[in-house]
Amino acid sequence: MVSLFEILHEDPDLLVLRKPAGLVCHPTKGDEYSSLVSRVRIHLGFEPHMIHRLDRETGGVMVFAKTDEAAAGLRALWAAGLVTKEYVALVQGRMPAGDGFLDAPLGPAADSAVAIKDCVRPDGAAARTRWRCEGSFRRGDGDWHSLVRVWLDTGRKHQIRIHLAHLGHPIVGDKIYGGDERIYLDFVEGRLSEAQRRFLRLPFHALHAERLWFPWTGAELGFHAPPEPWFAGFAAGDEVPWFEDPFAPPPGSRSGPTPGAGPSAGPVPLVPRADPQHG
Repeated sequence: MVSLFEILHEDPDLLVLRKPAGLVCHPTKGDEYSSLVSRVRIHLGFEPHMIHRLDRETGGVMVFAKTDEAAAGLRALWAAGLVTKEYVALVQGRMPAGDGFLDAPLGPAADSAVAIKDCVRPDGAAARTRWRCEGSFRRGDGDWHSLVRVWLDTGRKHQIRIHLAHLGHPIVGDKIYGGDERIYLDFVEGRLSEAQRRFLRLPFHALHAERLWFPWTGAELGFHAPPEPWFAGFAAGDEVPWFEDPFAPPPGSRSGPTPGAGPSAGPVPLVPRADPQHG
């Protein structure tokens, strides 16, 4: 029997769960277990209200509403900015300790071969990210990495990933914003090389939605989901063996360039394996 997900909290109005890294939120053309929404539908026996989203490779706390009334209430909280989401990330390099923020508008990366890629651009939508670097560590190969906590004041697509990369500290394992977008093109085609895997270090990007809290029926509800073992192991300095994506779609189901077009065939916008997501 397939384990659908880990439940953090459930009551007549809400379902709060841990989304595993690698599982897309929206329904796909795969089987009934291929998306988080379809798994929630199996658990509840009816169509859920998905209130917010996470990138496919981002794991962590997610909230679903079980009734129309609860969905309206939660969406009103999100719109009013009364929901706090705290992420934890592992980034490349030695980031200065302490707090900081970045106000940098985001919009499409028009010159990129990756159709879903955005970037910092002056005519983009307003985006603000706050962070705290909690420390840096040097791994056995001599490379520095840092553990960063992040809070969003806006919710743009790929916001955390873009802003941290813009600061010169891309997230470990990020296939789009980690320094070589060709890795994403080859990933979509299912042809990652050993050299690319060594460059990535991790099969998923190291970004995790660890905490979420909001006011609800006269009290404040808070939820917590620690990072997955591969994330915690890398942060502890362990060597994390490469592992295959347990939620990967069947062979041949990935969209990509025209058949026969190699990675040097020029910019070819790609349809991603899963919907681009916020967070």
